Amino acid sequence: MQSIIAIQGIQGSFHHQVALNYFPTDIQLLECLTFDALADALVSGKATQAVMAIENSIAGSIIPNYALLDRHNLQIIGESYLNIEHNLMGLKGQSIADLKEVHSHPMALLQCKAFFSNYPHIRLVEAEDTADIARKINKEQLQGIGAIASVKASDIFNLELYAASIQTIKNNVTRFVIIQAKGALVEEKQINKAALKFVLDHQRGSLAAILNVMSDCQLNLTKIQSLPVIETPGKYAFFVDVTFDVLDQYKKARSIIEIMAIEFKILGEYPNNKI
Repeated sequence: MQSIIAIQGIQGSFHHQVALNYFPTDIQLLECLTFDALADALVSGKATQAVMAIENSIAGSIIPNYALLDRHNLQIIGESYLNIEHNLMGLKGQSIADLKEVHSHPMALLQCKAFFSNYPHIRLVEAEDTADIARKINKEQLQGIGAIASVKASDIFNLELYAASIQTIKNNVTRFVIIQAKGALVEEKQINKAALKFVLDHQRGSLAAILNVMSDCQLNLTKIQSLPVIETPGKYAFFVDVTFDVLDQYKKARSIIEIMAIEFKILGEYPNNKI
């Protein structure tokens, strides 16, 4: 049976590239305009699994996506890292000198700001999705308009690359998680990473005590992110990623933290995909 994989964006997007890298070739894509729509596709059963960006090495955590995972009780079953390269493209037969505007996602524009300082005649315009602009340029044959998108987008939409890898910081990596709402989870023998959420009493040393448990059980804390608990001002939920070599040590830490925390949730237990 063919799996339906939801992605944020369209074909040619970075989410599409991750789906191609992570899954077997026999998949069907479900394009979602927003991350909310992606989560809804999983909950409703329209999609089997989904690819969701969760953090970037430059911009940091994509905080709303942590809230989406929590609110919809979605499970992380895997992860994938992608080196993000921004490329300038447009209709064939043009050059950078012919461009009047370049459209792309605000983050892509920000990460390429230094490049465009050399082209003051080009106006930068924010857009919802990088690949969607590439598609629009091709479909409407837009003269004088450029897009910042992936090489995959230039191939799919038959655009010419005017400049490759134009981002200021070349080591620009985004971490994506593979998520699902239902179905079989990862086998225990494959698990060496976990994503956890917990809420603690608002008192001195409560977080330090949890971190000590992790250390004593030989867990490696790779990520910690706090979000306010909306219903309770002054209280915070902590989202953490941990890696480990011994599953029993992780299970021990997990059981202790569950006792110590006011609220506790496992967001995912899955194989660690190292960069």
